[in-house]
Amino acid sequence: MKPVKVGILGAGGFARAFTPLFKAHPLVRAVSIAELIPGRRREEAALAGVTEAYGSLDELLGSDCDAVAIFTQRGLHAPQAIAALRAGKHVYSAVPAGTTVEELGELVETVGATGLTYMLGETSYYYPSTIFCREMWRQGKFGRFVYGEAEYMHDMSHGFYQAYQHSGGKNWLRTAGVPPMLYPTHTVSMIVSVTGARLTRVSCLGQVDQSGDGAFGRGLNPWDNEFSNETALFRTSDGGTARINELRRVGHWGGRSVRLSLFGTEGCYEEQPEGDVWVNRSREVTPLNDLLRCVPVAEGDRKAAGEPTDSTQHDFYSGMAPVHPIWRLPAELASRPSGHHGSHHFLVDDFVRACTTGSLPPNHVWAAARYNLPGIIAHESAKREGEVLPVPDLGDPPAGSARLEDFLAKLSPAKPAWNLPKPAYTGQPWW
Repeated sequence: MKPVKVGILGAGGFARAFTPLFKAHPLVRAVSIAELIPGRRREEAALAGVTEAYGSLDELLGSDCDAVAIFTQRGLHAPQAIAALRAGKHVYSAVPAGTTVEELGELVETVGATGLTYMLGETSYYYPSTIFCREMWRQGKFGRFVYGEAEYMHDMSHGFYQAYQHSGGKNWLRTAGVPPMLYPTHTVSMIVSVTGARLTRVSCLGQVDQSGDGAFGRGLNPWDNEFSNETALFRTSDGGTARINELRRVGHWGGRSVRLSLFGTEGCYEEQPEGDVWVNRSREVTPLNDLLRCVPVAEGDRKAAGEPTDSTQHDFYSGMAPVHPIWRLPAELASRPSGHHGSHHFLVDDFVRACTTGSLPPNHVWAAARYNLPGIIAHESAKREGEVLPVPDLGDPPAGSARLEDFLAKLSPAKPAWNLPKPAYTGQPWW
């Protein structure tokens, strides 16, 4: 397999977590960066040890990089991805893939026309809870899907103000009022990637913000958006239902801002701040904390790596959980701490392997559309006070496409590297 050269677009704090991983990957021959702000470009290049830096996307696309990894503001991802694909570059994109139905349609068409690799950098796909549920689903332990709920509870005061200030310039407050449902991939992907079903119809309600901070409100942002919290109920293509919460004003802090629960006819998974459990129709209750908790990283090691040490960011920098398939990672990555509950290493590895093997990564563009479109339509429903609306679908990958999962399966042990713990107890009926 021929190694690739990766160009990092956008030298912000999130890119800083990924640049060292791309540099360390044995199938990456070189890394460059592109950043509009000269001072930030010099600072981040020096910090990352990157000697090749560009002042714009156009300059980066004119270079000899094979792939572009996009870490810019949310509304720029789709147009920049389309430009990179048309320039002959593979694309890794931070979430969301796009913010309108039209640009997602153009993105899917462009990937299909170019035949290049596109991968959405969705962290939740590699969360311990999602990995566990996918394996239990594969084994048929859930039975038929009944109901799922996923929620992203991230109060604006928990790091969002700072992030918007960093990326939004003098008018950063206008960009902070983005509708919560235009950032739906963390939650939607957790359910869709487990069951494989689509979200087909939606009714969504929004809560009008009353904080008075100037971010949410009519005329205060480009979306004319007044909702800081949105809750959506979806019909799924397999006959079930799913509830999605995107909350930006909520007095919650439980260690994880993204949470998942899935209920089937045979078994159920429930995720709470300190009590992940698997239960089944035999009334067996199995605690999963030891299996799904990522190993913490010492504060001294975090400081040495330049990572945040405040409590609101402890999920951003950690080790792996026992459920993670660490065996499939290159040794150069496996020995490093990861971020977002162990997801960063797998995001980088899947993208690089997809580029070098020509196979589809799990979060390919058609999956990305199914993660993003439900939220876009949900926000439209919220503006209509919960009117039920159909969620469009942009189709599937071409028939016969090589899948990265199949390539990795050849490296896989016959069984998962973990086993379901023994039930803590078997409940008795109350009647």
